[in-house]
Amino acid sequence: MTLTLTVSDEVRALAPGFTHVAIEAYGLVNGPSTDGSSALLDDAARRLAVRLDGRAPHEDPHMAAWREVYTAFGSKPSRTRNSAEALAKRALTEAGLPRINLLVDLYNAISVAHLIPVGGEDLDRVQGGMRLVRATGDEDFPTVAGGTEVVEHPDAGEIVWCDEAGVTCRRWNWRQGPRTRLTEESVSAIFLLESLAPMPVADVETVAAELAELLEKFSPGARITVHAPDPARTP
Repeated sequence: MTLTLTVSDEVRALAPGFTHVAIEAYGLVNGPSTDGSSALLDDAARRLAVRLDGRAPHEDPHMAAWREVYTAFGSKPSRTRNSAEALAKRALTEAGLPRINLLVDLYNAISVAHLIPVGGEDLDRVQGGMRLVRATGDEDFPTVAGGTEVVEHPDAGEIVWCDEAGVTCRRWNWRQGPRTRLTEESVSAIFLLESLAPMPVADVETVAAELAELLEKFSPGARITVHAPDPARTP
């Protein structure tokens, strides 16, 4: 893998059931949302409704596990939901899922359909390797508030993804920063599917394969590599 991804021992101790699968992609085609990506989002919402069968997203065992981990590092999961739960809640509303851009629509559809946090980073904007760590509280998190660029700092002990320039995503997968997000001009990306027990590793690999197929469909000729789960915990 061109980009190194490291999970700290502190994070592994807090969440021993954590596994992630990375998809590395080059030569992607991005742009505004299309009828095709919009249809995928609508289908994901339907698949979610069938999966939940009237339950709230947080009642799903995988989402419940994420809530436990968020609580363990000091975050209130009912206020700062993991990305999959937050998207699922929106999917079940009358407004439905937002349309962002083609690539983001693809991974959001996968996230909602399977209730698994999925993120995408622009490889051309990531500086150095990416690390999942417990923050000291001094790290920079460049973001936008009220239309103005500001620099925030995570809470001490908060779990964050970061690169050499600062935090790329706060509270594990709650809030991505604008610096590395996928834009309509993005052509290279790393997609991360993040899971906790009780979701079997084999299921994460199946979901990753589904996303890879979508990337190949919407970006013909792209070079796409699905990496092995890390760590390869026992299902």
